[in-house]
Amino acid sequence: MYAVIETGGKQYRVKEGEKLKVERLNVEEGTTVNPRVLLVAKDGEVRAGTPVLREARVDLKVLRHGKHKKIIVFKYKPKKNYRRKKGHRQPFTEVLVERISL
Repeated sequence: MYAVIETGGKQYRVKEGEKLKVERLNVEEGTTVNPRVLLVAKDGEVRAGTPVLREARVDLKVLRHGKHKKIIVFKYKPKKNYRRKKGHRQPFTEVLVERISL
């Protein structure tokens, strides 16, 4: 059984027991959140919402918050002595898919 959920403006395909990193959620560690469920597939049967599947539910347990590895953003224009170097670390929330119910 798997589901497609939407959180942080992105869509993820999840299965029970799976860990994933999503965009930073403004909740405390250890709490359970319920994102929007777009699709659920079980034993070859696929149920899709228009756009949300109201009778489906996915429970995500928040494990921790953190930041990804640093990326370097470097812009330059040749022959014009224009260079800008900037680093960025995207915040994330690691969640555990506890249950998918229909």
